[in-house]
Amino acid sequence: NVGVGPTGVEMERIYDTQDGLFDCSWSELNENQIATASGDGSIKLWDLTLPVLEFPIKNWHEHGREVFSVHWNLVRKDTIVSGSWDKTIKLWNPESSQSINTYTGHRECVYNTIWSPYNPDIFGSASGDQTVKIWDVKAPQSVQTINIINSNEVLSLDWNKYRENVIVTGSVDHTVRVWDLRNTVRELVCLRGHEYAVRRVKCSPHKASIVASVSYDMTLRLWDTDKENPLVGVHDAHTEFVLG
Repeated sequence: NVGVGPTGVEMERIYDTQDGLFDCSWSELNENQIATASGDGSIKLWDLTLPVLEFPIKNWHEHGREVFSVHWNLVRKDTIVSGSWDKTIKLWNPESSQSINTYTGHRECVYNTIWSPYNPDIFGSASGDQTVKIWDVKAPQSVQTINIINSNEVLSLDWNKYRENVIVTGSVDHTVRVWDLRNTVRELVCLRGHEYAVRRVKCSPHKASIVASVSYDMTLRLWDTDKENPLVGVHDAHTEFVLG
């Protein structure tokens, strides 16, 4: 965890874990808490107000393989969703010692899970089985599946904060694709330019048409999906894979 001090960005807390961390998500309930997704299959909840050497206040360990994604519910605020290489998705409540529910349906690794910013019961998942699935927590199976043909693995997705039915995906096939959930026969826009797999996509919190993507080609690219030539910027100063 880092903060901004008089000399710039400064380290505030360091937590030692037994394996690599693939994702993290700030609590929507408590400004001092953060959840992390670990390579050992665990999800840990940390409280920044506790002494540095304290253990996490929660240590959930139900996934059978690496946990690649963790995301806090933006609307209800008391639920966390996680996705794992064990092909499952799990829901968690920070007050509970066990998961609330487990969802199966993907045939390969689940790389990304993200809540809808509009509906507290809806989340999406991206998988190595070339699909994105939309889930309702009240239903045992996914309520919608997008088959992204020839995409190879789908590594990332994000929900547009201004357009309720629009999501964005990033895939191993080097593409960023924009989808309307009301008609997924074909994507709205396919953004091409990355030279290797797209590792993460994010919709701008400030403008509906702006999307950012990062890739194993060591670049960050900015896109404006409303423009005829959508690529508006490339940042290529990294010397290694850009993961987030």
